[in-house]
Amino acid sequence: MAANRELSRSASFWVAAAVVAHTLWTSAAPAMSYRLYALEWHLTPTVTTGIFAVYPIVVVAVLILFGDISDYIGRRVTMLLGLAASLIGVVMFAIALNIGWVFIGRVFMGIGVGLSASAAAAAIVEYSPEGHSKKASTVTTFAQAVGLASAMLLGGALIQYAPYPLHMNFWILSAVLAILLTATYFLPRGNTDKAISTWRPKGPSVPKTLRKDFVVSVTAVTSAYSLGALILSLGGQIAHDLVGSSNTLINGAVMAVFAIVVGVAAIGGKSLSSIKAIRVGGFFTMIGMGVMAMAVSFHALPIFLLAIAASGAGYSLMFLGGLRLINEVAPAHHRGATVSAVYFVAYLFQGSIAFLLGLTATRYGLEFAIDVGSFSLAALSGIAILISIRIGSNKGIKLI
Repeated sequence: MAANRELSRSASFWVAAAVVAHTLWTSAAPAMSYRLYALEWHLTPTVTTGIFAVYPIVVVAVLILFGDISDYIGRRVTMLLGLAASLIGVVMFAIALNIGWVFIGRVFMGIGVGLSASAAAAAIVEYSPEGHSKKASTVTTFAQAVGLASAMLLGGALIQYAPYPLHMNFWILSAVLAILLTATYFLPRGNTDKAISTWRPKGPSVPKTLRKDFVVSVTAVTSAYSLGALILSLGGQIAHDLVGSSNTLINGAVMAVFAIVVGVAAIGGKSLSSIKAIRVGGFFTMIGMGVMAMAVSFHALPIFLLAIAASGAGYSLMFLGGLRLINEVAPAHHRGATVSAVYFVAYLFQGSIAFLLGLTATRYGLEFAIDVGSFSLAALSGIAILISIRIGSNKGIKLI
């Protein structure tokens, strides 16, 4: 392919952002279908949250084996492989005849996101204008919000009003991924600093000089992703119970408030330093989790919406701050491996928390599971704030 057929740097930046968006869209696409799967196939909350949890577990496995692969074969090829796996996974959902097909689809989704998430995040940094690392982190966070909102709103509408409610949502997403796969093919090929012949499977790694920054970053991103586990695995059922509506679009719109606030907060937080964003995000998360427990206890939709909004701001700022911090300090030749290490820990916690919440909901009820989850996530956010204060102060990091 001739060089003039390659996309410009500016176009490549937005294609990489679209790949990031696909990671949340693909992850959340089944969220509005969980309740329908439970009704169709008589599933318990343990099984439905298991559908969610198998995805981050596979992502973790991919990151263990291939965490730094994009540093060797390039961001473009890695994203192409990831998008192809995601497409296979979504098609499996589209043709699913029973729960087994769904689990296989989730495995391929996990492979796809595991390969493309860190590669796309690194590509956004590398395609961004010089000296605009804050823009890269903001766009990455905003892209996640767009993907999540698309899953909730478009998915809700298709499930409610289109034919084949358990399938059409995934056929549309399959078409979107096919288009994105084509666009990614035309990204600049570029050169990597390392030869593929020297690559060996190994877990994500972090240079010793970055480990203090890594601790701050990974605690913040893990807090954000763990919050996402609660919202995406059980939020649809909470919305249904509190709204009292069987209309999937209405329930999806309620859940989309989370994604919308994530996007708005990403734009509003672009002027904050990494450490400041983490601290403010942790504060919002603790408020959101306290209000979430109240909403479930009182079965009050307005309180739930407030909880969703506060949680969205918390997720956005903690993820934004954590990712921005690691992007600022990671060297280009090791950026893929370092970002993969952050995602590795975050997805490991996300999958574990989702499955534990499902077990708790099955045995003790949804309300108790939300109470336990809310308290745990508020505590984790508090820990992220304390770590940022301790390490940030020792390094003399500015707050603004």
